[in-house]
Amino acid sequence: MGQRAEAIRPEQFQNGKTAYKILFIIGMCHLLNDSIQAVIPAMFPILEKSMGFTFTQLGMIAFSLNIVSSILQPVIGMVTDKRPMPYALPVALAFTLLGVVMLAAAPNFGMIITSVILIGLGSAGFHPQGSKVAYMGAGSRRGLAQSIYQVGGNTGQALAPLITALILVPFGQKGAYFFAGVAALAVGLLIYIASWYSTTLREENRSVRNSSALRKRTRETAKSVRGALLLLLFLIFARSWYIAGMTNFYSFFAMDKYHLSIREAQVFLFAFLVAGAVGTFFGGPLADRYGKKNIILLSMLGALPITSALPFVPATEAFILLILSGFILMLSFSVTVVYAQELIPGKIGTMAGLTVGLAFGMGAVGSVGLGYLADIINLSNTIILTGFLPVLGLLTVFLPSDRTLSQWNRI
Repeated sequence: MGQRAEAIRPEQFQNGKTAYKILFIIGMCHLLNDSIQAVIPAMFPILEKSMGFTFTQLGMIAFSLNIVSSILQPVIGMVTDKRPMPYALPVALAFTLLGVVMLAAAPNFGMIITSVILIGLGSAGFHPQGSKVAYMGAGSRRGLAQSIYQVGGNTGQALAPLITALILVPFGQKGAYFFAGVAALAVGLLIYIASWYSTTLREENRSVRNSSALRKRTRETAKSVRGALLLLLFLIFARSWYIAGMTNFYSFFAMDKYHLSIREAQVFLFAFLVAGAVGTFFGGPLADRYGKKNIILLSMLGALPITSALPFVPATEAFILLILSGFILMLSFSVTVVYAQELIPGKIGTMAGLTVGLAFGMGAVGSVGLGYLADIINLSNTIILTGFLPVLGLLTVFLPSDRTLSQWNRI
């Protein structure tokens, strides 16, 4: 499955042409993978009615899915940075396929937890490698490449409300069987991607593990780099906590406040997630033009007035604000990945695992915490408090500038 190879150096694929075909295929695989993950929160209203789960139990299901992925993604990223394993990509989706089949047939809470753990394992195996494929195919357009890749995943997540309305409402839990076919399609596409990945690795000159410049830069700036990475991860966590609150619990809030049906509430959530996917796509090219730090700051602080006002407005205005908040907040999604990869060059999979995988894990922690908070102080107050999370974006001013990153990489 694997082959011994040196770590991918930051300049290695920089001068090549952008492999748009590969980027679009890996983006499509990301869409398929994350649409399967989206089945879990999309099923929450169904499980709440059919099995009588509490908000805390629903939070635990989200936690089980995301924490497995978050713990393993950085680990898998580190392993595959040292020893690339192209064919781990289709193998990962095979785990997801098994988990989906089990989920559709799960008769109780324990079996549901087991099935979502398998889906989480599949996600952990896919994401770091998928991000590395996007990096390898980027050429000099790293922001655009990550946007193409990440927008696939966010579009897959945005399908959750449609999945609920069109599949899970009429077919219930058994509707999850539909996604076995989705997983099988992803496996087939990833076999093709793995073949390209393997060929590309063989064609590259892998004789130098790490450049002396990178070793020198690491010694001289280790403290600054660690501080910047910790701050970046904290900003990602804040964004993830907000997204987790909206994805898992906003539909319940909308049904209660605006007297919507499950289907109608899913339309609201769909608008938020689709706008987020669009924001993800535009964020990368904007960062290529205006700077990564500027887009991260705009994303967080620009969303704050909207997210804080959202719980207090009527239904029509809420729908509009959901679209605006999703678009603005997710401008930084792919940008934070590229920022981390340039902050610590040569650790492409590791940084993807930290910025995406660990972010999902913190979203999982947020799901449990917000679910518990909703059971204690009621859901409406929880949504109100969640709306103020983007204020933490003020800390973005302490991140190193894009110019500083470039200077570090030239040392």
